[in-house]
Amino acid sequence: MWPAGDITSHDQDALIRSLAAKPLNKIMPNCSIKSRQTAQCIVLSGNLCTVEVVTYIPRIVDDELASRLKSARIVVLEGAKACGKTETALQIANSSVRLDSDRAARIAAATDPILVLEGETPRLIDEWQIEPEIWNPARTLSDNRKLPGQFILTGSAVPDDDPNRHSGAGRISFIRMRPMSLFESSESNGAISLTSLLAGEPARSAEAVMSVPDLAKLLVRGGWPAQHAAGVDEAAQAAKDYLLQIRQVDVNRVGGPRRDPVRVGRLLSSLARNVATEVSDSTLALDASGSNEAMSRNTVSDYLDVLTRLMVIEDQPAWAPHLRSKTPLRQAPKRHFVDPSLAAAALGAGSVRLIKDLEFLGLMFESLVIRDLRILSQPLGGDVYHYRDKAGLEVDAIVQLTDGRWGAFEVKLGGGRLIDEGAASLLRFADVVDVEKIGAPMVLGVICMSDYGYMRKDGVAVVPIRSLAP
Repeated sequence: MWPAGDITSHDQDALIRSLAAKPLNKIMPNCSIKSRQTAQCIVLSGNLCTVEVVTYIPRIVDDELASRLKSARIVVLEGAKACGKTETALQIANSSVRLDSDRAARIAAATDPILVLEGETPRLIDEWQIEPEIWNPARTLSDNRKLPGQFILTGSAVPDDDPNRHSGAGRISFIRMRPMSLFESSESNGAISLTSLLAGEPARSAEAVMSVPDLAKLLVRGGWPAQHAAGVDEAAQAAKDYLLQIRQVDVNRVGGPRRDPVRVGRLLSSLARNVATEVSDSTLALDASGSNEAMSRNTVSDYLDVLTRLMVIEDQPAWAPHLRSKTPLRQAPKRHFVDPSLAAAALGAGSVRLIKDLEFLGLMFESLVIRDLRILSQPLGGDVYHYRDKAGLEVDAIVQLTDGRWGAFEVKLGGGRLIDEGAASLLRFADVVDVEKIGAPMVLGVICMSDYGYMRKDGVAVVPIRSLAP
């Protein structure tokens, strides 16, 4: 039986792990129960303790984390704030300490890091970058133990470079986590596997229907676990608050000169207007300049670096294949937020406003597809690129695996003629690639908003986004 009064983090972890095996009324007879999955304790007063329970949504990265802990001594799970790192890590950690909310733990980590590293393994050190001095002691302790799966370090920012910080090569494994894909949030029926497509198997699924209003709501809500069940207006406000926190607080927690929140906000708005395009730093600087104040290209470069280190934005690099033609390639990256909801929030655009601008809605849809392709291809060791040459031929997404296999995808908001155009562009692209040097594509596909999944007579796959799975 659990006593009333203060409950330590160790007690809380033990309670959470026990919920799956025992009825709550036998663990804590005086509990008020809100749900039945994963618990967080809130002590009210006297003998009454309320257990607020939050259902954990399984994530694609779960298996990857479990696998890495079997081989690496330390796993660093990094990603944007609120993408679900802590809850994911808690599913497998046997003890934890949260540096963002536990002031005593922060003081201990800064003075004697071993104090917060002791505990049952795997031990979660949440938001480790707040006290980066913990890195070397964690590495040393895991080396001394000579066992895999010692620590999970979660982080929502890349800390400043420190020449005294050991690289951890051979001991530490890094995993990137992002907000939820449509498959993870149950908006995809999962009928078409990206793994299968990249193995050369045909696309086939029943019709996956999505209306333009439905898409606009998904874009505004985004893939944030905390907003999964929220209404679209509440989710939109949460995304605005998220960016406000980034502008006013987080950008100045990363080393370097102090950043002006107003100017950061203007840059975020400019990035949103140019989402899924190859907009240059100089164009962003011009667009983000105020009426009485110009923003230099160097300032934009610094702000972009900080936003990247906070994992708020994530560029899509250009692909440079071997070509049979002599056409020069363009090497500029495409700009994306880690989740398209942040682009909508930066512009104050709700779902109704998005519907009124179908061209911009199409760019937002492309950004959503890129987010999902990154998440779905990560377990395969995949990276997502784009292609564009100076003759005007372009491909929205190239998924390249570490074993050399690759596939090319066009993203189309509509069907019919637009799918035909996308297929024709993919076939032209395949004709200029030197397949003797890089191999033939395993799949050429058009990812669309709403359709059946099938193979066209020309060999191009039609893949509705609501059918796509890992």
